[in-house]
Amino acid sequence: MFMANANIRYGARIRKHADQIKRQKIARYKCEYCGKVAVRRLGTGIWRCKHCERVYAGGAYTMTTPQGEASKRLIAAMK
Repeated sequence: MFMANANIRYGARIRKHADQIKRQKIARYKCEYCGKVAVRRLGTGIWRCKHCERVYAGGAYTMTTPQGEASKRLIAAMK
């Protein structure tokens, strides 16, 4: 187990959920511009590619949110 937050107690389900969020938060994501897996989280909702220095707005713990993915699909379908 990754132990996202040692202060979380009272239930394996809550600890597993916190662990999952922590893993998503520190993971690297693929840059939409240069294609490298170098996008890291700077702060809440701010993501930056270490390779091309491009800055993205995204979710608090993941680079994209389900609503953002749905809107991308909708825009692509309209084109």
